[in-house]
Amino acid sequence: MAGTTKKSAKKKKQEEMLYDLADLFKVFGDSTRIRILYALMEGPLCVSDISAELEMNQSAVSHQLKILKQNKLVKNTRDGKTIFYELADEHVKDILEIGQEHIEEL
Repeated sequence: MAGTTKKSAKKKKQEEMLYDLADLFKVFGDSTRIRILYALMEGPLCVSDISAELEMNQSAVSHQLKILKQNKLVKNTRDGKTIFYELADEHVKDILEIGQEHIEEL
């Protein structure tokens, strides 16, 4: 019986991970968020710089950055009154690059 419970707990944990992974990929399902991530691949930017580069209003960019930050894809740092956003880590860049390689192969 104990083995069954252990197996059940392991299966439940794996299912949770799969749901989390699906949620992560949903975040990548929005072209605006992808555009923001690509802009940040060049280095840290503030909201106004991202807005100018993507030709979007700052409110829309801030909303998307909030989602990206909640999903640990971007992080921010403050310099005085200005907040700079950047990719959370190299994994985000890797995901984007691997995805691009994949579609270029098609």
